[in-house]
Amino acid sequence: MTVGTNSSPGAVTASGTPSLAAVPPQGGAGRAAPPAAEAREPHETREPSGPGEVPESTALGIDPDDLPDGLVVADHTGRVICFNSAAARITALAPGEALGVRIDRALPLEDLDGRRWWALTDPYGGLATRRGQPERNLLLPGGREVLVSARYVRTHPTGPLRSLVVTLRGTEARRRTERSHAELIATVAHELRSPLTSVKGFTATLLAKWERFTDDQKRLMLETVDADANRVTRLIAELLDISRIDSGRLEVRRQPVDIATAVGRHVQALTANGQAPDRFLVRVGCALPDLWADPDKIDQILGNLLENAVRHGEGTVTIDVSPTSLTNAAGKTEKGTAVTVTDEGPGIPEESMGRVFTRFWRGSKRGGTGLGLYIVKGIVEAHGGTITVGRGPGGGAEFRFILPVGAPAYLTQ
Repeated sequence: MTVGTNSSPGAVTASGTPSLAAVPPQGGAGRAAPPAAEAREPHETREPSGPGEVPESTALGIDPDDLPDGLVVADHTGRVICFNSAAARITALAPGEALGVRIDRALPLEDLDGRRWWALTDPYGGLATRRGQPERNLLLPGGREVLVSARYVRTHPTGPLRSLVVTLRGTEARRRTERSHAELIATVAHELRSPLTSVKGFTATLLAKWERFTDDQKRLMLETVDADANRVTRLIAELLDISRIDSGRLEVRRQPVDIATAVGRHVQALTANGQAPDRFLVRVGCALPDLWADPDKIDQILGNLLENAVRHGEGTVTIDVSPTSLTNAAGKTEKGTAVTVTDEGPGIPEESMGRVFTRFWRGSKRGGTGLGLYIVKGIVEAHGGTITVGRGPGGGAEFRFILPVGAPAYLTQ
């Protein structure tokens, strides 16, 4: 972070406030370093020496270069006195080129309609009751978008501007979020359309022509409606889980869980739905530690991983349950349980393994919303565990998740 000062007085409006338009340019092209007499070490702490100076954040133990967002501060004359490294990265402008320069020249911002933002907002010559500008998309020279907000620091509520604090943020993260939300909406709309169309069609047909159908036909239609309603319910549950995971509000209600029994229950359900019993191989290790977890969430993890192995894999699906250990957030080693689900299918391409646990990733075109593994990862991490993906001994996909014991504190003391 580089800080400079310039005490050259700008022109003053009738209200005693300098106007950006009236501040004379400095250093030919309007970009100059601060005078040599004021040069100092980049991180030297300095107290304000006049109404246009602001104390450095290092006086509070914070270096402006440590801030994640760009920070630009102009003094009471409208000249830049602080330009941190994030601002330099976002604007592609060296701090030495901005310090001592009028802020409208250092940051020649325009709105999306091509109007000059400083002329529109006029922080030094506008209404003295204003306290700042909310964040908005603006354009730097060359058309690069940046998120800008401003705060007007006054000597008293309606007094002249003492300093102008501007924060800058890149738009990449917001664009990724907006794109993710758009993809989520499109996926939800697509996934809801098919079952709702089926439900609407069958119920309308039954209501209009109930007497014309046999009992077997009615039963088939109602079973289809029930299956489609379950599909809608499952999708809504997935959306709620994503919302809780993204906001950090996913609740884990821990209680003792027999994970080996849970695995057996899921395998039994799959065989009851038509899968061959000899397709599954379950191996349970000895001396498994007592596991405290949310049983509903564990069922969700196992159901997703086993369903994926059956749907997208081939051959035998092997489920290994074994004791293990893992390092917790405090750096301590604790006991845990590892569950590995392996199939003998074509596996996941190496180039796709980094995207397996992201939203909307699909390993094949065999249906699904592409949200399941994203939710599985969120649930495992909410338990304090880890999940990885790799290639199994037979070449198929191998998913392995580890959960810590998670016992309540009163049992470990």
